[in-house]
Amino acid sequence: MRKTMRRGLASLLGLATLGALGVATAAPAQAEPSDCPKGYFCAWTTAHATGTMLKTTKSMATLGTWDNKIQSVSNRTNQYACGYDEPNYTTSYWSVGTREPDPGGTEWGGFGLSSVSSIKIVPTERECTGPAYPSWSAVSEGSTRSSFANLDGNLLADLLVRDRAGRLWFLPGSGGGKLIGSGWNAMNALTRHGDFSGDGKEDVIAREASTGKLWLYKGSGTGYVGSRVLLGSGGWNSMNQLTAFGDLTGDGRSDLLAVEKSTGKLWLYPGTGSGLGARKLLGSGGWNAMNALVAPGDLNGDGKADLLAREASTGKLWRYPTKPGALGSRLLVGSGWNVMKTFVGIGNVEYGDPNDLLTITGSGASTSLTGNSCAGAGCMMVYPGKGTGGLNPGYGLDGDYNWDDMNAVF
Repeated sequence: MRKTMRRGLASLLGLATLGALGVATAAPAQAEPSDCPKGYFCAWTTAHATGTMLKTTKSMATLGTWDNKIQSVSNRTNQYACGYDEPNYTTSYWSVGTREPDPGGTEWGGFGLSSVSSIKIVPTERECTGPAYPSWSAVSEGSTRSSFANLDGNLLADLLVRDRAGRLWFLPGSGGGKLIGSGWNAMNALTRHGDFSGDGKEDVIAREASTGKLWLYKGSGTGYVGSRVLLGSGGWNSMNQLTAFGDLTGDGRSDLLAVEKSTGKLWLYPGTGSGLGARKLLGSGGWNAMNALVAPGDLNGDGKADLLAREASTGKLWRYPTKPGALGSRLLVGSGWNVMKTFVGIGNVEYGDPNDLLTITGSGASTSLTGNSCAGAGCMMVYPGKGTGGLNPGYGLDGDYNWDDMNAVF
């Protein structure tokens, strides 16, 4: 659990379980919470789910005659139900009552609020208290920026995030966000680093879990992605750590790296401007020992992109300098990196060069690591680049401590 909570969760208060009528919290025999139809949110004026029942599949900004009368609820939708003690989804104090999806109708209970005046039905829990996406802000003092981490063509480093409902959001670096697609949970690998199609706009590469197909989603230059184009007709589920790298071959086109699961070999798939060329062996084995590959761009100022890799057994982070079509000898960046769940190569985040590294913490992170009040999973951290290949000490970003709500950040 994070020590800092930005939302109050009262969903567990008053919980009862259907079929367990012998326990102290069970409803009496006359209770009929099973009357709530599947797909509906239902509410009663008694604590035991008896009497007249309210049922809805939509949010209710006001409750009319049900205002301040709800005592028990059942959420048989596939979304979260949020309860507020004021109309229009507002609250007079910090807590918001929530009920998780329970389409099977196995649980019912209270919102944990003394009064309920509005109800919102939303796809994800974080939408009970704010936007569906985290707040992301970047700073730039440069006059130009490449297509790397730049889906909208401005001077700010931007992010793509996928929420647990499978929606893809574009975060332009100014604190806001916009929805650019749904159904993205069908993809089990997502990566981006610059322009693959040759039109000067950053693109997204995604692997389809059910088919093993590899798809290119061309960037529009405005933060959105266009219709997908097939890059690989199948077999890509045999690869790990798909990483859009930037230009490794030296031809000015972005390339793709991937580790072969069965052999641990590292392969380079050169970009051609219209697809991927014949693959080239970069590492003859042992790359299964790495459980994260990151393409942060140029870290040492030699004009060539570098590769970062985390060694699973030791938590060490290694930097591999590059030359056209090959990797150089690795150099140690630091230890203790197993505490990080997610790595994001995003170019420079603040005040121009050099390039930086973003991470999102796992459950073992402490406030001494983040430097602020965020601890546990979901803290966003920035490690400023030194410009010589190393990284300066990281610091936690204030503003949103719930990045763990996203199942992909890239």
